[in-house]
Amino acid sequence: MGKFKFPATSGSPDLSTMATYLTSGSVRNVVVMVGAGISTAAGIPDFRSPKTGLYHNLSRLSLPYAEAVFDIDYFRRRPEAFYMLAHELYPGKFRPTMFHSFIKLLEERGILRRVYTQNIDTLERIAGVPDDKIVEAHGSFAENHCIDCGKEMSKEALEARMKENEIPKCKRCGGLVKPDIVFFGESLPARFFKLTTADLQAADLIIVAGTSLQVHPFASLPSQVSCPRMLFNLESVGDFGRRKTDVVVLGPCDEGVHKLAEKCGWDKQLDELWSKTAIVKTVEEEELEGSKTQKEVLASINKAAEDDLNNIVEEKEEQIGENNDQVADETFVTATESVEIEEVTFSIEELDLGAEKKEEGAGVDL
Repeated sequence: MGKFKFPATSGSPDLSTMATYLTSGSVRNVVVMVGAGISTAAGIPDFRSPKTGLYHNLSRLSLPYAEAVFDIDYFRRRPEAFYMLAHELYPGKFRPTMFHSFIKLLEERGILRRVYTQNIDTLERIAGVPDDKIVEAHGSFAENHCIDCGKEMSKEALEARMKENEIPKCKRCGGLVKPDIVFFGESLPARFFKLTTADLQAADLIIVAGTSLQVHPFASLPSQVSCPRMLFNLESVGDFGRRKTDVVVLGPCDEGVHKLAEKCGWDKQLDELWSKTAIVKTVEEEELEGSKTQKEVLASINKAAEDDLNNIVEEKEEQIGENNDQVADETFVTATESVEIEEVTFSIEELDLGAEKKEEGAGVDL
């Protein structure tokens, strides 16, 4: 089959054009780049959206600034803030979205070169995408290490600590353990830099979805290619729409990608893959947990933030109480010492008086 050529028209290509390209046999290396917007349908809030974003909701937490929850220096001083958030976002509570299953579909059809994700939720893995096809640019919950000596802690061990509301500590050195999420002040994984150049050079289609393209170096990747590009997003970002082979699909990512699958004739396969990701729970688990919506997750985070703030206030009140008790104790000790000194002085005076009386009565038998 000959190499596909985009139609030479004045108008921009659309979903139908891209579907024809995808099924033409010309596409062998699709590189997908995704952000938090593909996980919002799973109930996971994104970071920067006004009112519904994590950073906005974390403003209620007692933090110097919202992003401090992912600051490595702040984590060293107060790891409780991060683990409060981690408890709400930890993998296992959320089902992959239709878009995650579309990435798996590309892999099954043998045309997925790589997926670069800014997300820490591991939903690409849960959807069945092989580890070697995934680059978690900002790390994830998949592995955990001590931030001092680097010793690994198993996922099971970390989960056990979290269930007990304990801060995970390293058995080797006693240092703090955290998931391998890239915090501010830390370097991106070496795998990111190792693979990007070759992947971008080999790509014959770039699919970008659910990202604001504001965080570098990830944000610069789509502009480094010359191949056709697709964007699934609520709004246009970066330089998308400026090239003749760009296709921009605005709206919910799941809806857009399902329309693409329909035009490719892949919708049945996509639906089957997504159905396999359903979280199987017992009746008791369903009654206790249910399926959390994004609103409910945010409510849980806000509730945890309020509880955390109340704990801080209580700790400060206890500290103030302890300080007041200490001051009172010191005052009592000082007063006691003063009394003891007066008693000693009085005793010495008595001794002196007794000595004088003895001198006066010397040689006289009474």
